[in-house]
Amino acid sequence: MSRLPASRSPFPAANAAPAEAAALPGLGLLPQWDLTDLYDGLDAPELKADMERAATECAAFETDYKGTLERRITGEGAGPQMAAAVSRYEKIEDLLGRIYSYAGLVYAGDTTDPVRAKFYGDVQEKLTDASTHLLFFTLELNRLDDAAMDAALEFPGFGKYRPWIEDVRREKPYQLEDRIEQLFHEKGVTGRGAWNRLFDETIAGLRFEVGGQSLPLEQTLNLLQEPEEAKRREAAEALAKVFGENLRLFTLVTNTLTKDKEISDRWRGFEDITDSRHLANRVEREVVDAMVSAVNEAHPRLAHRYYKLKAKWFGKEKLEYWDRNAPLPKVDTSPIAWDEARDTVLGAYSTFSPRMAEIARDFFDRQWIDAGVRPGKAPGAFAHPTVPSAHPYVLLNYMGKPRDVMTLAHELGHGVHQVLAAPNGALMAPTPLTLAETASVFGEMLTFRRLLAAAPDKAARKAMLASKVEDMINTVVRQIAFYTFERRIHTERKQGELTAERICTIWKEVQAESLGEGIHLGPGYENYWVYIGHFIHSPFYVYAYAFGDCLVNSLYAVYEQSSEGFAERYFAMLSAGGTKHHSELLAPFGLDARDPAFWQTGLSLIERMIVELEAMEAA
Repeated sequence: MSRLPASRSPFPAANAAPAEAAALPGLGLLPQWDLTDLYDGLDAPELKADMERAATECAAFETDYKGTLERRITGEGAGPQMAAAVSRYEKIEDLLGRIYSYAGLVYAGDTTDPVRAKFYGDVQEKLTDASTHLLFFTLELNRLDDAAMDAALEFPGFGKYRPWIEDVRREKPYQLEDRIEQLFHEKGVTGRGAWNRLFDETIAGLRFEVGGQSLPLEQTLNLLQEPEEAKRREAAEALAKVFGENLRLFTLVTNTLTKDKEISDRWRGFEDITDSRHLANRVEREVVDAMVSAVNEAHPRLAHRYYKLKAKWFGKEKLEYWDRNAPLPKVDTSPIAWDEARDTVLGAYSTFSPRMAEIARDFFDRQWIDAGVRPGKAPGAFAHPTVPSAHPYVLLNYMGKPRDVMTLAHELGHGVHQVLAAPNGALMAPTPLTLAETASVFGEMLTFRRLLAAAPDKAARKAMLASKVEDMINTVVRQIAFYTFERRIHTERKQGELTAERICTIWKEVQAESLGEGIHLGPGYENYWVYIGHFIHSPFYVYAYAFGDCLVNSLYAVYEQSSEGFAERYFAMLSAGGTKHHSELLAPFGLDARDPAFWQTGLSLIERMIVELEAMEAA
């Protein structure tokens, strides 16, 4: 695409990471994303024009359509009229999404930079004001007569939006009066959004003293994977100390956001504290409950069993909590260079499908990845879909650990999924969280299987199996423990504020129950709940990881039994985006998430790996 020179912007660093943060010893040059596919800079004329156009088009849409939908759907040419309305609405959503995505990605690059923070806050406010004019549309759609809606949907131009219309109408029982909806929407910036931003900026600003250095969160957490226990312990104690010093703030944030959700749920009439998440995920409560029950029942066979085995490998009766993700003794811990990580993941993807590798390669070749570690950068990793008229971006904090390679495979899986789903348009490309983790976890599995097949000896195979078991325990057991922790916090919050001590107690109880007696959760670990961003940004998101992991384990079993035609069915599932229910998407593979046996299939794969590790120990 045509671009203006970057030098014309007084904010050149907003679209690319600073060069001095782009490399770490042994890793090679790490990629920096190029956001000019969205906008050339914070002061780009195109951005300013789009902001003005968004405000104008939102207001014009309200003027043209508010109060007219009932007349349009019952009058002559209802189908074409409704198709035109939704198509226009979708284009506005794409425009708003492009602007908001750009602001969010710029902010993620350095959440401590006041210029970026102000830009992000200003964009949020302006888009909230503009999009307030759109609120009426889905509210009015839900007041339309069902028979009239079904008749209009017979027109192909409108009928293509049926999945989105059906999703909107699922919200009908929880819809409030228009002005209340407007109030909720407008106060989001100064309510939940403001507390989210406070959390992000606080976490990004924390520093941990380790080995005479002042480190940000990601680099400190990374030290928990060091081979030397002294380093792991020092990092763990530094984390516990700083988390403890900030408990009062994080307790206030948690209490406020939990109460905020309770108010919203009560007004909307949700029965259970997780029902709003299930509705958004288009998954039935009983399906999630069955999964949670299956995982909890499997604790003794999985996490409890594995960590006792790992303690033996370390010559301990119990692991300390800083040993949980430690590499096995005498395992090569040399950093994995970026180029090697890229080739490993692309090779694994290519073995499954050249098409999959081709899509993933674009992320490297077109600068859609920001992998460097630097102060202020958002912690963790994500794949942001942006909007269908653009493309996804991936953020990593790559430090050369084997888990970082798996994270790369994971986020690229998301990216491939988002590229394939984009043709569905801004309204139907987004995938429910329960299925959004499918491609990411499948990408991890492909990469792991490729590495395992190439293991040069028994020791290497053992190390890879152990690492994968730990990753799966983190994805399944640990995430369901997070879900249980959230349920307890949200339930108790209904009776009043929780003290920091009470939250810490609940955290430690839940973790002890899930991890088992093989790990000693010593002093300081009770504070570790504070940095889990999903609790703040997306309540009850966490079960989607377990859902995705178990789903992928079942999918991979189907693939191993018969690979013929699997890739085509797999791509069809990803390409569906948000247009189909999980039952429709899994049916071609002979899978049904409502069947209790479905979850046992996923969990049994983890158990079989642990059994193989036990056999290696006995041999």
